[in-house]
Amino acid sequence: MKMLKTKAKKLKVNQGATVEVISGADKGKKGAVLLLDDKKLKVKVQGVNMQTHYDKQEGLVRKEGFIDYSNVKLSSAPVAKKKATKKKKKAATKKA
Repeated sequence: MKMLKTKAKKLKVNQGATVEVISGADKGKKGAVLLLDDKKLKVKVQGVNMQTHYDKQEGLVRKEGFIDYSNVKLSSAPVAKKKATKKKKKAATKKA
């Protein structure tokens, strides 16, 4: 029996983009995308789906949990940095 390889889907949301939660307990909240899981279609958004975790050294730690990709809407795309372009040097050829 052959195992079929599944391609990761091309998502409209990228890391760093601002999204709005459109369903669930955190409906209406906006935040930046911290992590993306292409295979499971999950997104970790800043300040959304806060979970508490007890650590012996640090005590109670609050951190974001993953939410489903279908529950978010793209608000604004991340600002792309401009790539540095090299200027072409004109060859100054002088005939003597």
